[in-house]
Amino acid sequence: MTTQTPSSADNGARHTILIVDDTPQNLTVLGELLQPLYRVRVANSGERALRVVANQPQPDLILLDVMMPGMDGHEVLRRLRADPATQNIPVIFITAMEGSENEEYGLKLGAVDYITKPINPAIVLARVKAQLELKDARDRLANENEWLEAEVARRMQDNLLIQDLSIRALANLAEARDNETGQHILRTQTYVEILGRHLAEHPRFKQALAGQRLERIVKAAPLHDVGKVGIPDAILLKPGRLTPEEFAIMRTHAAIGAEAIERAMQISVSATNIDEADQVPDAFAFLQVASEIARSHHEKWDGSGYPAGLSGDDIPVSGRLMALADVFDALMNKRIYKPAMGLEETTRIILEGRGTHFDPAVVDAFTACSEQFAEVAARHPDPDPDPTPTQDSTADSTADSQAA
Repeated sequence: MTTQTPSSADNGARHTILIVDDTPQNLTVLGELLQPLYRVRVANSGERALRVVANQPQPDLILLDVMMPGMDGHEVLRRLRADPATQNIPVIFITAMEGSENEEYGLKLGAVDYITKPINPAIVLARVKAQLELKDARDRLANENEWLEAEVARRMQDNLLIQDLSIRALANLAEARDNETGQHILRTQTYVEILGRHLAEHPRFKQALAGQRLERIVKAAPLHDVGKVGIPDAILLKPGRLTPEEFAIMRTHAAIGAEAIERAMQISVSATNIDEADQVPDAFAFLQVASEIARSHHEKWDGSGYPAGLSGDDIPVSGRLMALADVFDALMNKRIYKPAMGLEETTRIILEGRGTHFDPAVVDAFTACSEQFAEVAARHPDPDPDPTPTQDSTADSTADSQAA
C-alpha cells in the first residue's frame, strides 16, 4: 500500500493541520508556508484550539505554541491527551523558549517534536512531513489490525459453528438409532444449562462451573448418549422391558461413548506436532468434558449407578447435572418402551431420588427452576412416536429402567 503525497492529493484528501498561536503574524507565516501542501486551520488561543479539535475534520497534526496567555500550550496538550477522542493526534510544540529542560518537559507531556522560533521553513516542512508519514503508518497499522481482529473473530465463529454442527450431527446419529428426536438433545442441553446457571454461585459447584467450564458442559451435553451407537438394535429398539442380560449390555453405552471420545483425543494428540503440544490441553478441553459426561451421567449419588459405581462428590458435576436432565426428559416423553408421564408424576419421581439417585443440591436447583423446565418441555415437544409403547414397561420407567 502506498501513501499519496500531499502535493499530489486532491484537496479533499489533504492532511489537516491546526496551527495554534496567539500572535497573528506567526499564524500568517506558518499558514502561508503550509497552505500549498495541506489544509490549514488556525486558533489564536488554547481554549479556541480545543473547540476546533472537537469539530470535524479533526486535525491530523497540531503545531502548538507553548507560551500563550490564559491556557498555555502545556495545558492544551494535557487536555488533548486526557481525551480518548484526541489523545492520538500528534502535537509539535513551536516555541521561543530555549533549554533542554523545557523541551524534555514537553516531550514527557506527549509532544512528538519541538520547533524553535524564529522558524526555519525547510525544518518546519521536513518535520511536519515526517510526523504526518508516521501518523499515516500508525493509522494503516491500526486499520490492518482491526481488520485482522475482525477476520480472526469471523473465522473463530465459523469454527465454532462447524464444531456445533459436528456435535449435533454425532448426537443426532445416536438419537436416530434410539428412535428419539433432536428435540431430546435440545431439551436436555437446555435443562443442563438451567441447572448449571442456578448452581454457578453455589459453594459446592462454583469452582466446577467457573470460567468456560459451564459453557463446555452445556455444549458437550448432546454427546451424553453417543455410546448408544455401539448397542445392538435388538436391545436398543426393544419395545418392552429389557432382561437383566440385555440391560447389562445397554449399560455399556456410557463407557463406549467415553472411550470413543478418549480414543479420538489420543489419536489426535499422537498426530500433533511437537511444537503444538503445549496447546493440546486447551484444544481438547471440550472433548474431555464430553467424555466425562458420557461416562458419568448414569452414576448415582448413593453409588448404585454405573459404569464405575461412583458416589457423592466423586461423580463429576457435569455428570450430576446431566443425570437429572436426562431422567426428567425420559420420564416426560414417550419412548418405545414407555408412555409419557405428566409433570406432576415426573417431579415426584425426581424428588424421591433426592439423595439416592441425584445430588440433593441439584434436585433443589430443579425445584427452584421447575417452571423453566416445564416451559422448555412445552416449547419443544416430540412428534408422536411410532410404535405405541407397551404398557407393561411403565412400572419400571423410573430413571435407568431403559438407560434413559
